[in-house]
Amino acid sequence: MVASGRKRSRRAPIPAPSSPPRPPPPAPQSPPQLTSLLALLASSVTLALRFASDRDLLLLPSQTLALDPLLLSAARAVSRLLALLPLHLQTLTLTSLSLSPPTASPPLPSSWFLRLLSSPSLSDSTWRDAFRMSKPAFFQLLHSLELPAPDFSSSSSFSSLALPPDHKLGAALFRLAHAAPARAVARRFGLPSPAVVALAFYEVCRAIADRLAVLLDLGAPDRISRAVPGFCALSLPNCCGALGYALFGDAVIAQALVDADGRFLDVSVGWDPSMAPAEILPRTKLCTSQSIVLANAPQGELIGGSVPRYFLGPACCPLLPWLVTPYKEMGATDDLSKENIFNHVHAHGMQVMKNTFGHVRARWRLLGECWKGECQEALPYVVVAGCLLHNFLVKCGEPMPEEIQGDANADLFVDFEGEKDKEGGRIRDVLAAHLSLVSRNQ
Repeated sequence: MVASGRKRSRRAPIPAPSSPPRPPPPAPQSPPQLTSLLALLASSVTLALRFASDRDLLLLPSQTLALDPLLLSAARAVSRLLALLPLHLQTLTLTSLSLSPPTASPPLPSSWFLRLLSSPSLSDSTWRDAFRMSKPAFFQLLHSLELPAPDFSSSSSFSSLALPPDHKLGAALFRLAHAAPARAVARRFGLPSPAVVALAFYEVCRAIADRLAVLLDLGAPDRISRAVPGFCALSLPNCCGALGYALFGDAVIAQALVDADGRFLDVSVGWDPSMAPAEILPRTKLCTSQSIVLANAPQGELIGGSVPRYFLGPACCPLLPWLVTPYKEMGATDDLSKENIFNHVHAHGMQVMKNTFGHVRARWRLLGECWKGECQEALPYVVVAGCLLHNFLVKCGEPMPEEIQGDANADLFVDFEGEKDKEGGRIRDVLAAHLSLVSRNQ
């Protein structure tokens, strides 16, 4: 018997039930409150930037210069916060914040300076806050400097030629007055770059040195004789000026001679800070020309002798027939001695020199900054420009700054310890005897 067999079918194994696929992790959610807060913060910063840009005539330059970097830093910080939000939650775009002040609304001129020019109702105080001079003095200076107008037909670069003269002068004075960064000056005057600001600044300084140099002509007729009455009023007969020294930019020493009204008669700048005034003086034009400048002048006849015309000098300089310095410290001697009386009057006369330097520093803040590297080469010209501008503003009748900025390096110059000149000693003694007699009769 043949047995018949059935072929067993092989069943596929039943798969084990699989777990459902895991959903992707949810995107990190930003709390609605944070998004709303960032939106409010972005809006606030944008409005603040727009106000600082369009309504900056309402602010003092010092306020604007302090506010601008704070607002720009806030804008950058908010931009970084917005960039951290997930893309699908960025309801605010980074373009809603600009890293520079937004452009002015159409009715307003495009730069702070143009808005200033187009606001005739503004008082002179606004111009003095910005440029340290009134509007009439600004335009008188602009006329005197004869800065070249833009030459658009030339192939030269924009930065060297295509700036209106009033923009060049305004940018240079604003930087000089406030020690403003070149980038901030470029924004306020609508200039294309900080490099253009630097070019305009040095072009104006050169023009000031060339066009206003006559204001420092010591040999001009009657320049010295006009200085005598002012010092006579300070009980210094036949005195023609006060000589002093100052350190600028921690880089150069300036020697200057001023009259009793605080006008510069002579300026020599660029001396190394390591040099003593006694070393500087013999190398200056003043030392070589004083015999001509003071020649043929009448002697002052005082009780005890005659006194030629002379300049007051600080204790760091040698006593000379034409440069009268104070007596050395007299210690605990009688305050009514002729030496102490002379020193008191001498110090009063020298204060005119110190105040003049103080006014220049207060008016032109850039001169008080620390100059380093290649900039030091230009510093002497900038200091001379500041002194010439000072004389120009005195001539225009502009008020002196209320503030007098002192010299932090006043103790830099030590007293001269060399031998005194015999004729210089005689002149000083005659002046001291005269002042002592005057004080007793008062």
